Amino acid sequence: MFNYKLNEGMQVTDNERFILDVIRREGSISQSRVSQSGPLTQQSTHRIIGGLLGRDLLQAGPPLPGGGRGKPSPSLQLATKTVFSVGIAINTDCAIMSLTALNCELVEEVRFRFPPLSRQSTLERLQAALERICSRNSVDRASLVGIGFSMNGYFVADRRQINAPEPLRDWSLIDLQPLLEETFGLPVWLENSVSAAAVGESLCGAGRWARSFAYLGFNYGFGGGLVIEGKPFFGANGNAGELSSILTRDEQEVRPALRYLLEVLQKQGVDVDSIEDIWLRFDSRWPGVEIWIERVMPCLNRIINALSGILDPQAIVFGGQLPVALGEALMARVEYWGGDRYGVNATRPRLVMGQQSCDAAARGAALIPLRACFFV
Repeated sequence: MFNYKLNEGMQVTDNERFILDVIRREGSISQSRVSQSGPLTQQSTHRIIGGLLGRDLLQAGPPLPGGGRGKPSPSLQLATKTVFSVGIAINTDCAIMSLTALNCELVEEVRFRFPPLSRQSTLERLQAALERICSRNSVDRASLVGIGFSMNGYFVADRRQINAPEPLRDWSLIDLQPLLEETFGLPVWLENSVSAAAVGESLCGAGRWARSFAYLGFNYGFGGGLVIEGKPFFGANGNAGELSSILTRDEQEVRPALRYLLEVLQKQGVDVDSIEDIWLRFDSRWPGVEIWIERVMPCLNRIINALSGILDPQAIVFGGQLPVALGEALMARVEYWGGDRYGVNATRPRLVMGQQSCDAAARGAALIPLRACFFV
């Protein structure tokens, strides 16, 4: 039975979480503004901040302009060198590991450009990579709070197992969490790739201005993640956002999954061998791109209109392994259905590209332990 306890200096109270989350959202903030951001008294805020500084969970930064008369006080920032988390993303054609600091900034990322078909050999390479990353960045393993692990697929067996696409069969339908915790010697948070990416977007992307949004994950498959009132919504079984489930069986091959774009491009003679290859070298002039867009837009329009009508989010984020140019082409074709009333339409969600990279799942996965341990 795996047993792991955070260092005492990393354990935080609810009030400390609140203050850390205020500073996370702002990036850099004065102590007086922290006091104005919530229900805590100025004295309590000052005491808590002092404790967080003393435990190296916060650090002092340069004074901010406009601080009034007298000597300006240092700003407050989340620590960059004392607390870290790890994110792992298992895609059908690559595996990615990222190291992220408490301030939610990426420290280093390692990509394995091979299909991670063998669970055992992939875990061995990831384990060795973690040791190298920590050594290169002078990170003590005691400062790691845990690992967020993400993979394409949907949850079964009371959220203990992921049913992944066929290329990842070796990872499917087994209890991954205890296996991963034994492998890495750290607590593990398990999430599907799109929900992990949505968590990352909520902390470091659209979530900075949109309290509620839907995240569309264009990967080997196609799925979604939901953030409602600033918090990820996973559903009773961990499968909230399984958007392909609103499509019929006959429509599955015309949903906007990038596996079908890869097939179309290869049939048109385009020299691409993986979804990651498409992301790295995408050219909107490739023969087959327009064919795929026209093929998937009916399903994509239905999904977007369903999200708009049922959730009424501020934004719908296009992300996953979707090239930016392709995402912009899809957004330009979106049609919101329904007419106006008295010449006035309902407000529709804003369509935006994800602000995370192609490695949104790995980045988001690394943020899951930080959110669980330190933020609201």
